[in-house]
Amino acid sequence: MSDQLLAVLKLCLLALLYLFFLRVLWAVWAQTRPVRVREGATAAARGSGSRGRSTRRASSRADRLVVVEPPELVGREFPLGDELTVGRAAGCQITLDDTFVSQLHARVFRRESQYLVEDLGSTNGTYLNRTKVAGPMVIQSGDRLQVGNTIMELA
Repeated sequence: MSDQLLAVLKLCLLALLYLFFLRVLWAVWAQTRPVRVREGATAAARGSGSRGRSTRRASSRADRLVVVEPPELVGREFPLGDELTVGRAAGCQITLDDTFVSQLHARVFRRESQYLVEDLGSTNGTYLNRTKVAGPMVIQSGDRLQVGNTIMELA
């Protein structure tokens, strides 16, 4: 092999090594930074209940998701309507600023008199009471829904 080829291979290896270290730093930074909820998310969630069929039952106090983790978001409430989406995208009713949440991560919707949760093909998955959501699953009062680092309880 020529000396020039060896020099190019050394530079490529060095570049890959630096990219690896940058990726490790990025992962550590993403894991340690706090999760933030955008302020418009609560208003959007409230507005979701005003659209839809007129035959649905009136929303009661029990039809809401309450954040129980992380500590900086504890107590945040999101009223449930006929359908509620969770993700990082601006169009979601619950918008979470979390690198472990997909743009369009999950949805909670009402079918007849019960609520169901469904993962929308997220990268990191959606968990209901620590069980990975594989298809639409019934969510009842007291159940915990985990999306990324955020855990919400149906109250």
